[in-house]
Amino acid sequence: MEQHTILSVVAGSRAFGLATEGSDTDRRGVYVAPTEDFWRLDKPPTHVEGPLPEQFGWEVERFCELALNGNPNILEVLHSPQIEQCTELGNELLALAPAFLSRRAHRTFGRYAQSQFGKAQAHRERHGEPRWKHVQHLLRLLISGATLLETGALHIDVGRDRDLLLSVRRGELTWEETRAWHDRLTTRLDAALPQSPLPDAPDEARVEEWLMSVRRRSLRGGGVRAVMRSVEPDVADAGRVAAQPCTQGAVGIGKHRQSGRAGDAVGDLWDGQLVGVDVLGELLGL
Repeated sequence: MEQHTILSVVAGSRAFGLATEGSDTDRRGVYVAPTEDFWRLDKPPTHVEGPLPEQFGWEVERFCELALNGNPNILEVLHSPQIEQCTELGNELLALAPAFLSRRAHRTFGRYAQSQFGKAQAHRERHGEPRWKHVQHLLRLLISGATLLETGALHIDVGRDRDLLLSVRRGELTWEETRAWHDRLTTRLDAALPQSPLPDAPDEARVEEWLMSVRRRSLRGGGVRAVMRSVEPDVADAGRVAAQPCTQGAVGIGKHRQSGRAGDAVGDLWDGQLVGVDVLGELLGL
């Protein structure tokens, strides 16, 4: 089965402003499986890995489900400052990004971070040190979630917190200092919820209407003219890169590893890392 990418972005440390000399380039994407393939007994995969290293993509319906639930990894795809490929449908999905934002972010961002903090603490007790890279990312997640609740906008570049977060990654802060920062950020996240400008729930009706239109257009063979974006970092438009037209057609995202729903062993992603179904199940309430 051929899947077609409508959006591909650079994610992970390069999108967060935390890349170091040895950082990988994580790519995340969204593809639209042909509508007719859903009529078969063998359904299209909900997510695939590859063909490039550190590349992972979601079928558009699964992507929307997770985004409506406030999944941080998914929401960050829609706000990456580095867009490598975007079709007309991809542009529509980016324009739809505000419809996915809601106060559910308090639960999802917070629970992701707390789950990882508990694992970091357990690793420290067993081995003497936590995995500092994971600690860095959970702190970044708390900063991003708190800012989202405070402002109603998701900013994934860490900005002025970059140097301190990199110090955490290098293990230059003590565990006590790191834990104190974690506690302050958790308090900030909680305090932002009551006065947040975000709605209590996302605009599910708007998202569903768009998704249905995508399925209809897939039947008609429309909405697939590719629109590529350059990757110049100095172009305005909220830090995103400028759109430029390209040739007809869409690019397949690959089928090297594929899986079904949340119960599969592949699980989901957390800051560029494949994680087991325990974290995903907790996030989704499974």
